[in-house]
Order: sequence, then C-alpha cells, then structure tokens
Amino acid sequence: MEIRRDVFQAIADPTRRQIINMIAGEPLNLNTIAEKFDVSRQAISLHIKILNECGLINIKQHGRERYCEAKLEKLEEVTDWVEQSTKLWKQKFTKLDTFLQTVQNKDQ
Repeated sequence: MEIRRDVFQAIADPTRRQIINMIAGEPLNLNTIAEKFDVSRQAISLHIKILNECGLINIKQHGRERYCEAKLEKLEEVTDWVEQSTKLWKQKFTKLDTFLQTVQNKDQ
C-alpha cells in the first residue's frame, strides 16, 4: 500500500520547514543539509524523503552527490487554503460583530 502524503504534512514539522528554507535559495547536497542540524543524517534523510514524496523538493544526482532543490510552487496549496480560511473566518467574525452590536444597541 502506497502512502500518499500532502504538502500540509510536509510543513507540519519544523525541521522540514527549516530544510525548505535552506534549499529555497540554492540546491544543497544531503550532507550539507544534515550538518546544519543536531539530529542524525538518517533522520534528515527521512525528512528529505517526506518532502520529496510531498512534491516540495527534487533530488538530483550529480556524480556521487545527491542535491535537493526546492519546488516552492507546491506551497501554493497552503496559500490557497489559508486565503480561503481567512476569508471564511472574516465573514463569520463580521456577522458576530454585527450581531453583538445589534444586541448592545437593544440594551441601551
């Protein structure tokens, strides 16, 4: 059974967000990424695997090194969701404000 991951799972972990930030500017090899963290290289490899499965990074082989490069367009799913949720909650709070103002005006 294949586990399907999504971009929200990828950004749920702070280490994965740090990795995305690191490679957003330039592709880096796995060793360079792993050196920046206080966890094992194996743990970083697992994070890289999840990011790859979510479509947030590409891994390219250059000689003996594997380089990770960011595919930030996949984060648009997050941006779209946040915008929709923000719009929804703004509408709900506006209705609540209107209701509370109406109740307050009746009491006066």
